[in-house]
Amino acid sequence: MKVVSIGRESIPDHGPDEAKTTATALALATAGADGTVTVGEFALGEVCRLLASWLAHEPGARLGHDPEELHQLRVTARRLDATLSLFRQHLPTPLLKARKTAKSLLRSLGTTRDLDVQLEGLHVYCDQLPEEDRRALEPLKERLTIERARARARMLRTLDSETTRRWIQTLTAASEAPAVAEATPVAAVMPKRVRRRFRRLRKAVKRLGAESSMDDYHKVRRRAKQLRYALESGSSLYGKPADEMLKALRRMQDKLGAHQDAHTARNHLTALAADPECALPPATLFHMGRLAEHHGRVTAEARSTVTRSWRKVRGRRWKSLRARLGEFEHHAPEAGDALPATPGHGASSAESRPLSH
Repeated sequence: MKVVSIGRESIPDHGPDEAKTTATALALATAGADGTVTVGEFALGEVCRLLASWLAHEPGARLGHDPEELHQLRVTARRLDATLSLFRQHLPTPLLKARKTAKSLLRSLGTTRDLDVQLEGLHVYCDQLPEEDRRALEPLKERLTIERARARARMLRTLDSETTRRWIQTLTAASEAPAVAEATPVAAVMPKRVRRRFRRLRKAVKRLGAESSMDDYHKVRRRAKQLRYALESGSSLYGKPADEMLKALRRMQDKLGAHQDAHTARNHLTALAADPECALPPATLFHMGRLAEHHGRVTAEARSTVTRSWRKVRGRRWKSLRARLGEFEHHAPEAGDALPATPGHGASSAESRPLSH
């Protein structure tokens, strides 16, 4: 693998492998659009697609000029982990072992991403303040910027590590290898997995109470993501019911994500204020307290957000999707058989499905 230097950053040049991976993902996604491709082939197609996304966003995440590139890289790592879990019975052993590295990467990318979000939030908050108050918060901005630089340095070491490079090689080699020998079409197994993840989300929501912590709400958000990722894997099969459910899940996930970001930022501000080594001026500490109160108000809205969002997920959208899933369960196809018609949906491609968290 050749390395290209851009400024002070070194970026791996994956060369023709990236184009080959993208082409493989596109071919498998197109072939599996009708659901008759085997589940093993479909799973490898998902891995190919996500590997291509990783290779596309890693250079921008390394440079750090656009925070969205790091966000997309983290989303890709999260989706890779979810895909390896969702299809673990149908993937080669080397890919399953790669989950450990994916989780490690998620932690490293997450620390830097959290600081990106906190700096952006601080910028938006300061825009609403008088000039004097904005100046008082400059020491906090400088502190967060220093922490972000340190986190980025650790992240780059992780990306440059031999473990990460072997991880990419493993994904590349496994995604180019033949699928696990089986004849089960993907359409025959996905409905059951979607239902299972819906039940897990429903259970997590039911466990919420007046004393629930943000960790409990974070678990609901995680379960919503798992359901969404499973549903997206078969969305081209299920038509409009899947599209409607995905919209509701995205809204639920985004709102809970905003609460989680506020909770993380509030805890960070509290830790900085209590750290004597920070030596922040009294005026800065005062405004940090006001900012922490703002984050606290956002976090306090989590319960009402889940109540409203869950009502939309479990209502008519789920009933419609459940009926569509039932059509596949009652007419489970053999390899090469025709499937129930999906109105308004044609072949999908790897490039037509942008990643979102």
